[in-house]
Amino acid sequence: MFAPRLGAFEIISRQCAPAPRSSQRRWAQVHDVRFLVTHQPAHTVTDRYRHKLKQKAAQEGLQSIDELKVVYQTRIQEQRNKATPAPPLQPPSPPPPPPFSPAHRSPTPSSTLSSKTFAPPGLKTLSSYLDLPKTLALPPKEIEYIWRLRHASSPTSLCAILPSAAYLRIQQTARKYPHFILPLPREGSSGAEIHFLQWSFPAPDTATVVFTHLAEYKLRGEFSQPHTTITMHLELMKEKALVLMQGQVLEGRGVSVEEARWLVLCLQKFYGGEEGEHPSRRRLLEKFSQGDETFKVEELVDEAEKIV
Repeated sequence: MFAPRLGAFEIISRQCAPAPRSSQRRWAQVHDVRFLVTHQPAHTVTDRYRHKLKQKAAQEGLQSIDELKVVYQTRIQEQRNKATPAPPLQPPSPPPPPPFSPAHRSPTPSSTLSSKTFAPPGLKTLSSYLDLPKTLALPPKEIEYIWRLRHASSPTSLCAILPSAAYLRIQQTARKYPHFILPLPREGSSGAEIHFLQWSFPAPDTATVVFTHLAEYKLRGEFSQPHTTITMHLELMKEKALVLMQGQVLEGRGVSVEEARWLVLCLQKFYGGEEGEHPSRRRLLEKFSQGDETFKVEELVDEAEKIV
């Protein structure tokens, strides 16, 4: 967003020349202005409006201004009482809670989809994209079709559906190794561009992954801007054994949608292996997480090339 350009304003200042110090009168008196304002005699107002007060007293059938003051003093006090707000009423104390009974236990968020999951502001849950009660009534194949169709109109979006068993393996590894780097081969180049990924779990039913250029992350740290964001929605995992994934590739960040898909594929291969499967990938995750000096980017690139 561009800020509107302000026009130039010409400011003209006039300075008054100070009076010569020789002309200052040493016998001039200095008065405290606060004293003059707050200590005026009380009878000044009465003297100023004496003629009108006498006319008002005559109209009311009174003999003097003092009698007029007495009569209107009561009315003034009544108006003050009306203008003074009444003290707020204290709310009644809440009734004591009923004795605990297992039969009256409130449902937990995992027991029903109607229970609200508290998510951080700005985080979109699955209900932002689909009607969950209606989606639960559909078979898995139809849910997959609707999910893919929901994101087909956006050229910069990513979407996929994972079996719950595959996601649980990925999640277990991600909680143990939340940070890692992945290589991105470049056409016409013998090398690869390295990208930094970060896992987070901002809500019980949501997991996110952000991809950032490693060079930018080294330069800006936590203030670096990711080029791809992936969100995994877990709301259907218990009932349908499905995890819906959607992502967004930011334009102008140096990564195409196809390249972002490659990074997501590498993520699944490194994090989603069975226990004991591809031990070399697991060793790379461990070495990077521990800051092991024996971690080599060349080994990472060689292992990523085996995914193709």
